[in-house]
Amino acid sequence: MVRAGPKRFAAFGKVVRRPERYDILTTFHDLGLSKTIVATLSALGFEKATPIQEKAIPLVLEGNDLIGLAQTGTGKTAAFGLPMIEKMLADSRRPDPRNIRALILAPTRELVNQIADNLRDFVKKTPLRVVTVVGGASINKQTEMLSRGTDILVATPGRLLDLVARKAVTLTQARYLVLDEADQMLDLGFIHDLRKISKLVPKNRQTLLFSATMPKLIAELAGEYLVNPKKVEVTPPGKAADKVEQYVHFVPGKDQKTQILKQTLTANPDGLSLVFSRTKHGAEKLMKHLDQVGFKAASIHGNKSQGQRERALKAFRDGEVRVLVATDVAARGIDIPGVTHVYNYDLPEVPDAYVHRIGRTARNGRDGIAIAFCAPDDVLLLRDIERLMGIEIAVASGERPAAATAGPGGKSRKGRGGQRPARQGQAQQAQPQQAKGERAHGRPQQKQGERQNRNHGGGGGNGQPARNRRPRPQGQGQRREQA
Repeated sequence: MVRAGPKRFAAFGKVVRRPERYDILTTFHDLGLSKTIVATLSALGFEKATPIQEKAIPLVLEGNDLIGLAQTGTGKTAAFGLPMIEKMLADSRRPDPRNIRALILAPTRELVNQIADNLRDFVKKTPLRVVTVVGGASINKQTEMLSRGTDILVATPGRLLDLVARKAVTLTQARYLVLDEADQMLDLGFIHDLRKISKLVPKNRQTLLFSATMPKLIAELAGEYLVNPKKVEVTPPGKAADKVEQYVHFVPGKDQKTQILKQTLTANPDGLSLVFSRTKHGAEKLMKHLDQVGFKAASIHGNKSQGQRERALKAFRDGEVRVLVATDVAARGIDIPGVTHVYNYDLPEVPDAYVHRIGRTARNGRDGIAIAFCAPDDVLLLRDIERLMGIEIAVASGERPAAATAGPGGKSRKGRGGQRPARQGQAQQAQPQQAKGERAHGRPQQKQGERQNRNHGGGGGNGQPARNRRPRPQGQGQRREQA
């Protein structure tokens, strides 16, 4: 557990990790997996199934279409990958040249690579072959890899359709279709690509849809693609990981965001911090500033090449870089258990995205901290996030506007006669408190022996008006460039 130091501003002590709590869960052998796969999992250090795996694996082995809902970091890849591999090993057929046996679609390069890496670990010492195709890599090399047939293809939708158009791959032998992070694929405007791909895959297939959140569009998508699906859910939609401590700083502007962020990073030199920016330009500008003032920082976003993004992620995973600034699209596939802090430098315009962002920390049984910055123009965005999650995020500094209070069950308790907070240029200015008996982060001084607040720290708004609506799907060219 992390505790605040008595003399430094939001200073941290050492991090003590809680043990992973999988001791009461089912073994993989109990779920119906073969001795071969169980032995492989044991060699990889997997002994007990997570809740989503415990619920999903038997249903997939039975041949059911499936909707799987779970927060990030709960083992969804194994939940669909292990039973699919089990069934493919039992069927000894080989794919024809330029054909595949199973197709897994994911929204970003990073997530495709992450899924494929996990699957390659699972199929060691088996004849199964895993291939990836993503934008930003050599299409000629991908064509060559697909030429002799592939058991499991993990792909982004746009690049897959490019290869289909070149007749580098056909999907007529695919018997398994997996849509992973389906909510994000819809957010990125992939719905038309998904419809095209579904027509290329045989109707007598098994379809599995996995997602961290369940907006209405996902339910509609499931109705189009799945037949009498079973539904498994281990975390209610909109619920963050239990071990994530959440705080918000109410700030008057962008300068204060940056100030608090730097103070917090300075107080936690050993942490791994993921900082979310709303735009590619904003992410790059913030990263360069942090790098100039002495922080080991890198960035990933749609303007970065595949090689640049992979190098940045590797440096962050290895601890060579302690701060990674990212946009939502680029960060969707990040699975780094050591992330200690997630900063919402810019609040997302879609509330579900906040849940997914903070799910980048507190993974695999660890603790984590999520810190958000809320400028006057972001008040409505914060209210929507709190309403979705059914909580009121603890205030680390500044004053919460009365109309931004979520209330019990996520229902807003409006102040000032029930009026909504004013929009750009008219919103209340939330000034940090410096009253007697309060710390610099705005929370009351706690008595000795009470639990101290975790690290928070100084910062600024993005100067943009809040848009309390879902963004339109991006155009095809922009979408593929980002993904």
